[in-house]
Amino acid sequence: MNQIKDVQPIRSKKEIDDMKWSLKRWCSERDYILFFIGINTGLRCGDILKLKTADILRMNKRELKIKEGKTAKVRTIDFNNIYDEVKAYAQTVNSEWLFPSRKGEEPITVTQAYRQLNKSADMVGLESVGTHTMRKTFGYHYYSRTKNIAMLQTILNHSTPAITLKYIGYNDKEISDSLKDFYL
Repeated sequence: MNQIKDVQPIRSKKEIDDMKWSLKRWCSERDYILFFIGINTGLRCGDILKLKTADILRMNKRELKIKEGKTAKVRTIDFNNIYDEVKAYAQTVNSEWLFPSRKGEEPITVTQAYRQLNKSADMVGLESVGTHTMRKTFGYHYYSRTKNIAMLQTILNHSTPAITLKYIGYNDKEISDSLKDFYL
């Protein structure tokens, strides 16, 4: 019987850098860019895999409108901070799909993305990594930087702030740490 893996965000910048290095070293530029887009946009893996090379190369104002697969809501994604690196990769892709499979004319599957992410995570000693790790990492760091749970809830299309906090893995340790220097 398959067990559902409790995936977590990557909480430290060093671990994110280790994961990026591992993806480039042990997998491919394709897998690195997939991770790079995921941790910088908060998109679900399935939505990232549907991107076409032309979507990036013809991007207007470094923004892209994406209809999310799970919610069917249209979301505008700002690629401004990552555009140059993603575009440079897109220019090297000889496929309609931004993340082409080596087998056939389709993009890689979510299962294949999971395998590559896990392979890289294993190489650098990270645990609890899956395809949702990218989205959770985005959410965790967005919230850590802005403390704006309402905005993050909107970005991730969650129904309550509590769901968002649980999703991004904010736990008792982070809550305790936030109270250490609290004094009125």
